[in-house]
Parts: sequence; structure tokens; C-alpha cells
Amino acid sequence: MQVTYREMRLDDHHFLHDLWEKTPGLCIRKADTYEGFASFLERNPGFSFVAESQGQLVGGILGGHDGRFGSIHHLVVLPAFRKQGIGKRLVSLSLDKIKSAGIEKCHIFINKDNQAGVNFWKNMDWVERIELTMASYTF
Repeated sequence: MQVTYREMRLDDHHFLHDLWEKTPGLCIRKADTYEGFASFLERNPGFSFVAESQGQLVGGILGGHDGRFGSIHHLVVLPAFRKQGIGKRLVSLSLDKIKSAGIEKCHIFINKDNQAGVNFWKNMDWVERIELTMASYTF
């Protein structure tokens, strides 16, 4: 099946949110509501992408940056479309855009119990930062 790629749009949210909820190891938060999604895309125009096959979304990636570091969130591909290079292509599209913005480093956040995600990123030659501890504050 042919897969095409395009920039993510607001109307992709419903499908993606449903897919995120069904993907083991991916955590959904308040930031993943339609409003949070819209805000992220507005702050990071052109950094997030989806994959389509026969007019249906089969994957997506949220990408952006804060001016210093790039970030990738919620890379997801439908199970039936995995192991075909779609995830790698989505990562490449997002990283190319991040790099073109003058950003030299990109981070991802993976739940430690998401073994499929951990393996994917290790196979992409990303390096785990074991010397760091992440902390967060929730409003």
C-alpha cells in the first residue's frame, strides 16, 4: 500500500487522540485535548506530520521546539502499518524541520515500561540519558 505524508492539521486530532489512547505505553494528558493540540500546532507550525494510506490516517508525530531544544511527542503508527518504515519517515520529516529552525538537539520522552518505544528509539540510534532525572510541576 502506498503511504503519503503531509503536515498535521487540526482536524487530525480526533483520529490521533483515539489512536494515542489505544497505544500501549503512551500516556494521554490534559495537554492532549483538542485545545492543547491546537495550541501546540499553533506554536510549532509545520513541525508535526501524519502518514496516510488510501485516504486514512495511519500514523503521526508531534514535533516542535522551544528555541533551544527540539522535542518529539506521541509518535504512533497503526499496528497493521508498523515495520514498514513509516515511523522512521515521520521522525525524519519532523527532525528535518527542527534542524532547519537552527536547533541542534532534540529530546523525546518515553515511558520506561513502553518496551516497543524504547526499542524503536534505540534502533534509531538515539541515546538514553541515564544521567538525568526528570521532574515536572503540574498546574
